[in-house]
Amino acid sequence: MERLHARYPFLDASRAAVEAAGIDLAELVVAGGPAVERGHERVERALMHGTTAAEEPRLWSVRAELLSYPIARVLVSLLDVPGAIEKYAAAEAATARERFVEDFEADLELKSAGGERLTLDRLLADFDLSGRVEAIGDGRFGLDVTAYLELAAALEEPQWRLARRPLSDGTVPVGRPALYTLLREAVGRRVRDGLPLSVPAEIEEPLSAELASLRRSIADIDPPMSFETVTPGLFPPCMRALLSRARDDGGLGRLTDHSRFSLVSFLLATGLDAEGVIALCDVPESDRGSVRAQIDRLADEDGPVAAPPSCVVMDEYGDCVNADDTCETIRHPLSYYETKLRQTPDDRVTDWRRQSETR
Repeated sequence: MERLHARYPFLDASRAAVEAAGIDLAELVVAGGPAVERGHERVERALMHGTTAAEEPRLWSVRAELLSYPIARVLVSLLDVPGAIEKYAAAEAATARERFVEDFEADLELKSAGGERLTLDRLLADFDLSGRVEAIGDGRFGLDVTAYLELAAALEEPQWRLARRPLSDGTVPVGRPALYTLLREAVGRRVRDGLPLSVPAEIEEPLSAELASLRRSIADIDPPMSFETVTPGLFPPCMRALLSRARDDGGLGRLTDHSRFSLVSFLLATGLDAEGVIALCDVPESDRGSVRAQIDRLADEDGPVAAPPSCVVMDEYGDCVNADDTCETIRHPLSYYETKLRQTPDDRVTDWRRQSETR
């Protein structure tokens, strides 16, 4: 097992290293120890902080770090919390992006690391992208159009639409930062693949303490997801700010991916449907199709599937603004909204949907 495997446990070589070591997952879980402890931390930090990086990296050996990945996949599968798998995969992908950007940039500066750094060529090969991504000079790359469409499929911002990209001979040119973002998407897709796992009882039972701890940790961020009224004036400051930006800056399409997800998932949880979100956010006609597509991915007939990010994550995004006294007492934007609705007299709560119908 190498440090590279521990930094990038989703690589084919990393999985092969685990298999070559002949480690039985059930025996590892029953024995407990560092790998299980780090697997627990991996999931907790993913759900609470949006990263899977260890809080104290020096505490963990290469072996514990690498083996924590399959254990984390087991734990997040057993949690059975809406949106947990998506948040976990996004955190793994975000952490991987930070690491491979560091490695790639060091490689560009010709800094030696004794094979401990990941190279761009190796990552491309691992995702079957060799020959589909070619350097074209000036820090730019040409992507086969099919590869581009696959990698950019979940990116909602207008600049990722193929219609807004130059296309020549079946190739889409992108800059280095854009390529890194597309590779992050590839990592997230691979991490999500196969989740949730079907976990046998002999593995689930020994992890009961870790699962109970995780459920306690996220209890405060398992927000209410059903409301009878939509009252924008009682939204938390972060959501009121995002709503103002969406209205003033030309629609939801102007927000970053994470800001748009935060706002849209919050509005769905308050009880709005797609048309309500579009109306409240004053979405221009040209952007309504992409907004409806995003909402289709976030909601089903029973309501929202993915909860909005917690206050901790909103803060890390830079979207936690104008915090007030109520913000000090809650850990999730929907909990703020629930608190404000409870504190406000009924005669002062006006449903926006009824107001809009009378205009």
